[in-house]
Amino acid sequence: MLAFLGGTGPEGRGLALRYALAGEAVVIGSRDGERAANSALELSQTVPGASISGAGNLAAAEQAEVVFITVPYEAQRPLLESLGDALADKLVINVIAPLAFEKGRARAIRVEEGSAAEEAQALLPRSRVVGAFQNLSAVELLDPGHVMQGDVVVCGGDKEAKERVMGMVGVIKELRAVDGGGLENARYVEELTALLLNINRIYKAHATIRIVGV
Repeated sequence: MLAFLGGTGPEGRGLALRYALAGEAVVIGSRDGERAANSALELSQTVPGASISGAGNLAAAEQAEVVFITVPYEAQRPLLESLGDALADKLVINVIAPLAFEKGRARAIRVEEGSAAEEAQALLPRSRVVGAFQNLSAVELLDPGHVMQGDVVVCGGDKEAKERVMGMVGVIKELRAVDGGGLENARYVEELTALLLNINRIYKAHATIRIVGV
């Protein structure tokens, strides 16, 4: 089972939807268990017959083998500080791009550890943290009729965990995984999200990235 903590937000719901469409059992996590259940019900109506449930973040983390962190950056530290035991020995996929907005323009937030993914690893020393999926459009993920395009850069220090996440990328049709090296490179992927959002604001688009030559 895959858990999406903060999964009532657009990115979490979008990724949960895509994996439900691929036949994975998913659980939506939230601070508010009732809100998570309602979100799961809405997704279930989009994917009839899929295994989609909702629960509080702790319960969602406990029942899943792989956990996606999709909360806003400011919520990451308090969330992970409370879930260390529940996430021990699990694969944690950090989707967070630390951003701030001024007059509609996005800018990257400086993170002391270097990136949200590195901060998550510091907060979860018993987990295997991998950074991925930061550059995908939530709007396109939430449209089940839209064929996703582009590359997902995957960064992580644990080779086995990184390879597993790269395999999971390919489950979403037309997406390709690119090995981004160690977790220290996650900062560049996260910061790129701000640039993409600003480009999309200018062109009124949902552009993502594609790396050529590899």
